[in-house]
Amino acid sequence: MSGRNRLAGEPSPYLRQHARDPVDWYPWGEAAFVAARAADRPMLLSIGYSSCHWCHVMARESFRDPAVAELMNHEFVNVKVDREERPDVDAVYMAAVQAMTGSGGWPLTVITTPDGEPFYGGTYFPPDDRPGMPSFRRVLTSLAAAWRDRRADVLGAAADLGTALRRLEDPGFAPGEAGGAEAARAATARLVTMEDTENGGFGGAPKFPLHEPLRLLLEARDVAERAVALRALDAMAAGGIFDQLGGGFFRYAVDAGWRVPHFEKMLYDNAAFVRAYANAFRLTGEERYRRVALATVAWLERDLTAEDGAFYSALDAESEGEEGKYYVWTRTELEAVLGGEVARLAAQRYGIGWGGADGALQRGTTASGVPRCAASLAAVAEAAATDAARAERLLEGARELLLAHRSLRPKPATDDKVLASWNGLAVGALADASVALGERRLASVAARAADAVKERLWVDGRLWHSSCAGERRVEGLLEDYAYLGLGLISLHRATLDGRQLAWALELADAVAERFADGAGAGFFSVAEGDARLIARPKGFLDGATPSENAAGAELTWWAARYRDAAAALALSEAAVAGTAAAAAEAPQALASSARLALLQSGERREVVIVGGSRADLLGLRGALEAVVAPGLLVLAVDPRSPAELLRLPLLEGRLAALSGGPPRAYVCRAGACRLPVSTAVELGAELTSAGWPRFARAAAAP
Repeated sequence: MSGRNRLAGEPSPYLRQHARDPVDWYPWGEAAFVAARAADRPMLLSIGYSSCHWCHVMARESFRDPAVAELMNHEFVNVKVDREERPDVDAVYMAAVQAMTGSGGWPLTVITTPDGEPFYGGTYFPPDDRPGMPSFRRVLTSLAAAWRDRRADVLGAAADLGTALRRLEDPGFAPGEAGGAEAARAATARLVTMEDTENGGFGGAPKFPLHEPLRLLLEARDVAERAVALRALDAMAAGGIFDQLGGGFFRYAVDAGWRVPHFEKMLYDNAAFVRAYANAFRLTGEERYRRVALATVAWLERDLTAEDGAFYSALDAESEGEEGKYYVWTRTELEAVLGGEVARLAAQRYGIGWGGADGALQRGTTASGVPRCAASLAAVAEAAATDAARAERLLEGARELLLAHRSLRPKPATDDKVLASWNGLAVGALADASVALGERRLASVAARAADAVKERLWVDGRLWHSSCAGERRVEGLLEDYAYLGLGLISLHRATLDGRQLAWALELADAVAERFADGAGAGFFSVAEGDARLIARPKGFLDGATPSENAAGAELTWWAARYRDAAAALALSEAAVAGTAAAAAEAPQALASSARLALLQSGERREVVIVGGSRADLLGLRGALEAVVAPGLLVLAVDPRSPAELLRLPLLEGRLAALSGGPPRAYVCRAGACRLPVSTAVELGAELTSAGWPRFARAAAAP
């Protein structure tokens, strides 16, 4: 070890994973740039995250190889970046690699000038030459020679790429002729044509869950469009991408049929899945969707929750140095744990070694070792000459035994960063699921997480991005303010607690003040920005998480409606107005913008609730849970509500109930309200007579 590796004191689990590499790593910061300029060397940025399997592979093959490290240390100034801790840095350099190569991913390797201007990049590089893939050492040697001998060419390429990267600040979407509703209809229609009708979902291998397109489809009015989303959810729930034993979803599938996953588990994916399956249950009443949603919540609570209720970021794909080892099974292992008839039932149901020789199984490399719903309950029962009810009981007992046995294995590492943005996604998903499933406990889980984030990351009216090992890192990004603010608005609707709404409005103010482009449309992903970043991007495209621009615009839209602020409404609408045509062509990348445009164009409806006891409010909440209206604004205040809420225009002349007596609930359209009612039955009747869409389901759980 060289002794010049500077990562040991970093809070990021990913950076600490590399603290004993023989590479002279710097964390991202001014010190690295000073060193690069002083030595007149290019910088090597290596960007990844702690649960990334291929990041671990490249670390073992290259960064821990003394010969490779010596080359890196002699020719470059080397910088390790946790893309989860610094998504702003990752966004800029990922865009650079995509511009250079047409693709991207992690680990991300970028070579830059001492001032951070990129001139070469790629993802994984092998240790030895392979067909079509030069070795990492060959690449580094060539780039070092180019920097020494062809400096003018290198600087010219960096300048050209820098010009292209600055388009991140203005992607140049052409203004669309279509309005929001028409654009959203075009986007959903396009998604229908893109469906993988054989396997469910979209695209081929490797196959990712496209969360925002699925959300757009689930909220569509057309039954056929919703069915595309439901088929995808059914396919994923039956596949290996869903942890059939312990709940929760893996990041993606390496095959088109969802059978073999890439085994990392991320908070943001599972937050989106909780909302999706809860909404599917709300739409259909089918118990299978409820089971998956609650199994995913159970995994979040069991494996990804901190003591204070905040959510950690991820579980690693590897354990004991092998991807998927914690999760896969052989037929022999099933028989050892379950024995006899039950092992045969479980093997058939989960597809473990079914139809193949047990000795041919390789852990983590074959579908026959990954539990999935390979056979229906009816087929399993028939093969065992028993009835479906008994087969189901036996399989549930088998699942519990296998899960208990699995828990004794060495577990994948937990990335224990608490990110404001990803926790915001989880808060919103759990709040929405509490309404859709009638599971009010989930709103309490969400509220506890929100309180923990506030305690950890909210300081003097400013939000921080990351909390880890007792340290706050990186001032809040747009994704932090926007995702958390939207989550708090969902939480207010689920709990009718004004504290969450007051904080959401404060976050919305910060979005408008610190991130809006005063000279153009849209929201920057960073506020004033890191002085070392070569561009200040706007996140227009959906990825694994929603577009930050669309999320910022949506939070601004909600706040503008609460405050009846025309200028803020215009700011929100302008942020996505130019994306309509692009969303119709590429809805997989712009679904959240299309969804927001649809909300903006819809009829504005409000429910205002004033006063009453907590029990009164909970009764009224039950009536609201029956309403299907994504754009419904809910405002509830009581004598304990923050003073700023009591000044909102919707409450003007309606605060008398705060002095005592029963609550008053107003059903409104665009601020024009009907006469107040006081009970849940009366509120339900008002909503029905106002023609609001409703759904039927079982009574709410306590």
